[in-house]
Amino acid sequence: MNTRFTRRDVIKTMGIGTAAMFFRIPAFADSERTHIVTLSFDDGFEKSSIKTAEIFEKYGLSACINVIATAHLKNFNLPNEYHAWKVGDFQLWNDLQKRGHEIMPHSYDHQNLAEMPTEEAKESVLECLDVFNKELNGFNAKNAVYNFAYNASTPEIEEWLGTQVMAFRTGGALVNQLPYDGQKKLTCISHGPDNIDKHLGDSIDEFLKLPQGWFIYNTHGLDDEGWGPVSSGYLDELLDRLSHISNVAILPAAKVLQTIK
Repeated sequence: MNTRFTRRDVIKTMGIGTAAMFFRIPAFADSERTHIVTLSFDDGFEKSSIKTAEIFEKYGLSACINVIATAHLKNFNLPNEYHAWKVGDFQLWNDLQKRGHEIMPHSYDHQNLAEMPTEEAKESVLECLDVFNKELNGFNAKNAVYNFAYNASTPEIEEWLGTQVMAFRTGGALVNQLPYDGQKKLTCISHGPDNIDKHLGDSIDEFLKLPQGWFIYNTHGLDDEGWGPVSSGYLDELLDRLSHISNVAILPAAKVLQTIK
């Protein structure tokens, strides 16, 4: 796998709107933090999620964990070989949430909504939110970030989903604008299927050279779990390094948006 990642690659993944973000007046509450980093962990593998939470807690941080509503059920059909590891259930998700971590929806059953009829895709989202309403303590869709499976969405689904949840995460630019009132669409990149340590590290290094922005990188499991895993040791080292940079805030996605409410 070619993991070489250059500044030109970063600029390319930012998208056309990145230049404009430097001219919008941000509403982020912490004016001293010019760079926000969100590592958005998908799929909810049990071992990885527990370890991820422990590593974030080591630095007094909250992890951003996004889970499939029905993946813990015995009749769940694995969407591909990258979901073959044991996942957590809502007992674990409630426990991690109580410990201060962010637990957010990552689809009902990990279907690609962009490949479905729009009305069917909407129904799938509503089924997902219904499970979270029933199973996750204190869940409120209006305070939630919905994380698309495969980072795949359509303009029609996005427009509708913006009326159902606080915000949603999909594929697109690596760097978002600093949070502002009314922000609904969050974009990210991911990398895989092999280990992402170098790609993630190179991406963050280039991001830190920018004047400001909100970096959202879609990660999955740790070590040997999932598509594009990050090494637990590298994650530990990365959080240690970033937590010592005064202008960097390491936050889960919903928490970032809640700072501007």
